[in-house]
Amino acid sequence: MDKLLARRISAPFLTLAVAFLLASAGNLPFWSTLTRAAGGLTLDNLPLLLGAFAIVVLFFNACLTLASFRFVAKPVLIVLVLSAASASYFIANYGVVIDKAMIQNVFETDTREAAELFSWHMVFTIGLLGLLPAILIARANVGFPQGMRGLLKRAGIAGGSLALAVLLLVVFFKSLAPAVREHRELRFLLTPTNTIQALHGYLRGKWATPVVVAPLGRDAMKGQAWAGQQRRTVTILVVGETARAKNFSLNGYGRETNPLLARQPGLINFSQVSSCGTATAVSVPCVFSALGREHYSETKASSQEGLLDVLHHAGFQVLWRDNNSGCKGVCARVGFEDLSQATPGDPHCESDECHDERLLAGLPELIRKSSGDMVIVLHQKGSHGPAYARRYPAGFGRFGPVCNTNEFEKCSRESIEAAYDNTILYTDYFLSKTIDLLRQTASNEGVDTAMLYFSDHGESLGENNMYLHGAPYLFAPSEQTRVPMMLWMSDGFSSRFRIDRTCLIARRNQPMSHDNVFHSVLGMLDVNTAVLNPKLDLFRACTRGA
Repeated sequence: MDKLLARRISAPFLTLAVAFLLASAGNLPFWSTLTRAAGGLTLDNLPLLLGAFAIVVLFFNACLTLASFRFVAKPVLIVLVLSAASASYFIANYGVVIDKAMIQNVFETDTREAAELFSWHMVFTIGLLGLLPAILIARANVGFPQGMRGLLKRAGIAGGSLALAVLLLVVFFKSLAPAVREHRELRFLLTPTNTIQALHGYLRGKWATPVVVAPLGRDAMKGQAWAGQQRRTVTILVVGETARAKNFSLNGYGRETNPLLARQPGLINFSQVSSCGTATAVSVPCVFSALGREHYSETKASSQEGLLDVLHHAGFQVLWRDNNSGCKGVCARVGFEDLSQATPGDPHCESDECHDERLLAGLPELIRKSSGDMVIVLHQKGSHGPAYARRYPAGFGRFGPVCNTNEFEKCSRESIEAAYDNTILYTDYFLSKTIDLLRQTASNEGVDTAMLYFSDHGESLGENNMYLHGAPYLFAPSEQTRVPMMLWMSDGFSSRFRIDRTCLIARRNQPMSHDNVFHSVLGMLDVNTAVLNPKLDLFRACTRGA
C-alpha cells in the first residue's frame, strides 16, 4: 500500500477518479430512484442510465478540475467524499432529503439527539465510502500541472468535460426530462450537489437581512363607477397551468380543443400574449406584481405587496383557491383554500389527483353568503406535465392514441401531443363551466360578474427536441412563452364599468403580455391608485368616457 501511495499520480487522474467515486458509490439512492423513474433496469433503459451516469461523472469532473490546485485540491476532495458518504448513508437508511431544512437540523441539533443516530452500520458505511477514500486522497502523491500550461490544461479538461456532458444531455433529453421533472426529489438525492445547495440556502437565509414587505397601493379606492351602486361584483381570475396558446383552437389550432368556449357569447380571446417567465415559480409572482418582466426578481417581488393586496386595500374580499402547488407567496395576506389534496368520496378526485372542477365546488354558496365585492383566484392544475393523461377525467380523452406514461421515450410525439390536447379540452370545459356559473350568478343573485383567464407559461412538446418548460427566457421557444388569455363579462359588468366590447375585440390580436394583467385588473374594476400605469391598462382605451 505504501508503495502504491508513493507512486506519483496526476491531478487530472485524481479528479476523474473522485468524480467517478462520487457519481457511483456516493449516489446509490439517486441511481435507484432514477432507475425506477425511467421504468426499471431493463436492457432498453440501459443506454439511458449509462448516459445519465456519464453526464454526472463529466459534470463532477469539470467542477473538480477547477479546484485542482496545490493546497486546494486535497481539502476540497476530502470534504466532498466525506459529505457525500454521510448524505448517502442518511438518505438510504432514513429516507431523508438533503435540503435547507435538513441542514438547519444538523446545525441546531444537540449532542444527545446526534448520539441517537450513531450505529456501527453508520461507522462502517461512512468509513468505507468516505473515510477510506479521504485517507487515500490525503496520502496520495499528486502531481499538479504548473504555470500557464497547467492553467490551459485545466481549462481544456473542464471545458471538454462540460461540453461532452451537454452533448449527452441533448441526446438523452427526451427520455431524461420527464423522469427528472416528475420526480423532483432527485435533486435532493444527488450528492454532493444537494448538500452544497442546501448549505448555501441555509447560510444565505441565516445571514440575510429579514424581508420587510413594503406596502403597495395603500391609496387604492373604488372610482366613480362604484358611486351609488347597490349590486355586488364578483371577478374570477383563472390562473392556468402550462397551457400554450398554440394548441387552443380559438387561436387557429387544427384540432377543436375549444368547442365550448367557441360558443360562449361575449367571450373575447386575446391571441398574442407573452408570459413573464417559463416556470410557475417565476410567472405567478411576476404577473401579480407591479414590476413587469424586465424589472422582476424574486427578491423584489417578495419584498413588496402585489395585485391582491392592492385589491384588498380597495375594499375587495380576496380569495385564492388552489389546485396546484400554492400561490408562490402572492396570496400570503389574503384568504387561501388548498383544494389539491384528495379526500375520500370526492367526485372530482381520482387516487391522489384532483381535477380542476374541484375549484368550483361550493363556489355559488360562497358567493351567495358573501356580503361584499369579491375577487376570486382559481389556480389550475391545468396541463402540467409530463403525466398529461392524469390531468383530465376519462371522458375527455377525445384525441388519441395518448401517451399514458411520464416516460416520453416510450411514446411517440403524436401521442404526447394528443394527451396534452386533451388537457386543453378539459380546460375548455372548466372555463366554460366557470362562465356558466358566473352567468347564472349574475341572473339569480343580481351580481355583476367577470372572468379573466391567462396561463402562467407554455410548454414544449418535442419541437427542436425540447419538452416541458423552464428554459431560460432569453432563448426559450415561443411554445413556452406564448400563452392564452381571454375575458368574459356579464352585461351588467360591462355596462357598469362602461367597457366597450367592440373596442376590445378590435384589439384582441395586438401584442400583449403578463405585464398588462396587474394594471388591467385594476382598470377593469375602476380602482384608482398611484401604482396603476394607464399605458399598461388594456381597458383604458376601451372605457367609454375615460
